[in-house]
Amino acid sequence: MSRFWSSLTHALMPYVPGEQPRMAELVKLNTNENPIGPSPRVLAAIRAAAADTLRLYPDPEATALRTVLAANHQVQPEQVFVGNGSDEVLAHAFAALLKHDAPLLFPDITYSFYPVYCRLFDIAFETVPLDEAMQVRVADYRRPSGAIIVPNPNAPTGVALSRAQIATLLEEHPDAPVVIDEAYVDFGAETAIPLVASHPNLLVVQTMSKSRALAGLRVGYAIGDVALIEALTRVKDSFNSYPLGSLAQAGAIAAVEDEAYFQASRARVIAGRRRLNEGLAQRGFEVLPSAANFVFARHPAHQGAALAAALRRRAVIVRHFAAPRISDYLRITVGTAAQIDRLLSALSDILDGKPAAS
Repeated sequence: MSRFWSSLTHALMPYVPGEQPRMAELVKLNTNENPIGPSPRVLAAIRAAAADTLRLYPDPEATALRTVLAANHQVQPEQVFVGNGSDEVLAHAFAALLKHDAPLLFPDITYSFYPVYCRLFDIAFETVPLDEAMQVRVADYRRPSGAIIVPNPNAPTGVALSRAQIATLLEEHPDAPVVIDEAYVDFGAETAIPLVASHPNLLVVQTMSKSRALAGLRVGYAIGDVALIEALTRVKDSFNSYPLGSLAQAGAIAAVEDEAYFQASRARVIAGRRRLNEGLAQRGFEVLPSAANFVFARHPAHQGAALAAALRRRAVIVRHFAAPRISDYLRITVGTAAQIDRLLSALSDILDGKPAAS
């Protein structure tokens, strides 16, 4: 069958998403899904929108959703772009803004979709190493570049930059587009959105998959200068004019409007992260300072792959990356209290040399 593939298809090395296993009594802590669930108002809005009007096309400009997001972030609706998850928004940004003569820069340890997009869109890129503490050093980006993309907090490390550090990055690269990917920002980092007003080269990308618990709805968005948003819209309308269905738009609006639920939900996840950090530290793990809904940790006496495999035998799934520099780390999603208990108990058994139950 592959003889019918294009040369581009043959050359692609696609992104590998987190595993979605089917196991009995599984504790699934590998894909950074929110353990709490969406606002009840979201479910009610989706049910209300599931009507005869589904025979009609959705609003291609998602006007109501963009208006709600603009009010929430104190920008204008024309500064907001929405798409089918932040991955699609990022793809449009790569095509619209990040391909230039000089290379695109991003961290060497980061979201692994970035090099995939570079290959898909034929974008030259260079990776900038994190420092020994697994942090992004803004000074290391003082090199020739056509554009920059940095997740904040970074993934998979969870380590965040301050807004002041991002401002420095922007000021040092006034002629290059800079994308800040804020998929996890609501769990403890500072958003760069207030910098948009004074930096026309800044695009901030967010998602409703994590802090709004809508991973199954697929809603992402970007905020930036009107000219940047117009570039994304030109690419979107050359690819898919109707990326967000009516149900997704209705649910997303309800999620943004339920601020009390959002704040309570994120507070619970942050408290769970604190408890997870403490439990891992008590068991001898080195844990990076995470501002996300996951932690990145390693044990000095155990290989990451062996720990991940031992946890799997106990029906606990975490994410392991075999990449250089991070092969001994595990990325562990903050789950419910019961899931955290299961994880920590399993790790205690593993570290104590107890066999997994058959």
